[in-house]
Amino acid sequence: MRPAAATVLLGLAFIAVAASFDAEPLYVVGVAFVVLAGGAAAWVWFGVRGLTVERSVGAARVLEDRPVAVDVVVRSGPLGLPSGAIEDDLLPVAAPLPPGRRATRVRINARFARRGRKTLGPPHVVVRDPFGLAERVVVAREPAEVLVLPRLEPVESLAGDGAGAGLTARRSRTTVAAEVDLDGLRPLREGASASRIYWPALARGGELLERRLRAEGDTRPLVVLDPRAPAADDDLDAAVRAAGSLCVHLARAGGCALLLPGDRRPTALEPSLAGWSHLHVRLALVDARVGPHVAGLSARRGPVFYVAARATARPPRALAHAPGGGRIFVVPATLPGRRALVRVAGCMGYEVSPQHARMEVA
Repeated sequence: MRPAAATVLLGLAFIAVAASFDAEPLYVVGVAFVVLAGGAAAWVWFGVRGLTVERSVGAARVLEDRPVAVDVVVRSGPLGLPSGAIEDDLLPVAAPLPPGRRATRVRINARFARRGRKTLGPPHVVVRDPFGLAERVVVAREPAEVLVLPRLEPVESLAGDGAGAGLTARRSRTTVAAEVDLDGLRPLREGASASRIYWPALARGGELLERRLRAEGDTRPLVVLDPRAPAADDDLDAAVRAAGSLCVHLARAGGCALLLPGDRRPTALEPSLAGWSHLHVRLALVDARVGPHVAGLSARRGPVFYVAARATARPPRALAHAPGGGRIFVVPATLPGRRALVRVAGCMGYEVSPQHARMEVA
């Protein structure tokens, strides 16, 4: 039972006792309690008339641990702001209302430590009388939503080369490109570029042939994210941060591709980072239910960075059997007895392919 109603009942009880025993002093006490409770209810009723609560969020998307401004504005009715407090889930303690003003504003610098979609419950104002006997709650119209994006962290080489502008798994760019770009010969097609003509065949008196080249996207570094079966949510978040950081790092060094869970084909990311905002949003919403489609890794010729949320010492089979210029297994843990070649976002990267014993940071 609310205090105001209990006070009224107490006043009525005093009045009933006064009438039963003809104790006139109790009439004064009973009437005083009833008038006090009625005054408190009237105070609150008039206080909430015309009272409005509005909330605005400074950005719909924000990086992890970055502040975002949240403004809560309370406007009064014709009698000014009543006594009470502003309550919000983002406030450590309730903010008191300044009585008598026409409006007040509370700014909250909110920070979110975890990625994902965050729903902010609507703020509300609790209006109370000075004695705390009655109260009413005025709630904002609707909740707000903020998408928290995974933060990007530096990629650090542990192979003795220091930090650099671009990470790659190539020992000799020209040699690797020559090995993986040439995909055989075929008869010369009309209109083909002269740079593709295979001149040794013509010198031997044979027909004109042209070199068949593998698509460039097959040679660019590929980042694969496997979010399945993490030991803790922190491991999943670390793997997502590592995948995003590697993508941006490799894209700026010349371009890369990202294979997200559920996708059958990787998405290319150019040095201009066009399209990164869309991939960043998708990384923010990754969960541990679906894994990547890794069937295409067996034909991949370029470097592969397999980022797993599960800290295991055994790399996936698709990565172990993939050919090409380097295969790096990135996990949110330190593997005993193994020498890490790269560190990013709390994850360590280990070389899987035996033909490339080190990574270089160019």
